Amino acid sequence: QVQPVESGGGLVQAGGSLRLSCATSGSSFITYTMAWFRQVPGKEREFVGAVSWRGGSGRYGSSLEGRFTISRDNAKNTVYLQMDNLTPEDTAIYYCAARQFGSTAASTQLYDYWGQGTQVTVSS
Repeated sequence: QVQPVESGGGLVQAGGSLRLSCATSGSSFITYTMAWFRQVPGKEREFVGAVSWRGGSGRYGSSLEGRFTISRDNAKNTVYLQMDNLTPEDTAIYYCAARQFGSTAASTQLYDYWGQGTQVTVSS
């Protein structure tokens, strides 16, 4: 089992950058595909991106690739979300999720472990 814990959220101006971290407990971190989702109050949770346990390039949600970059550091049991050129539409609670030996799926129901979330607010 793993327990993701997000950090790094905050207030940033439009056009700015922010780097979120997801520290994940457990010695089996390298066997887990890690993903980021985001949610605005009153709306469905949205897929941001994911990086496979196998490594390689990540998968990103529509319109996000190019601004957002997911990476992982297996030595630190941590996955990152680098967010650049932020807009007010990026304002949301960002969640980290994990699934063991899984593909980089975009569906929330396929992930077994979730963090509490971290708030990102982008001002105009």
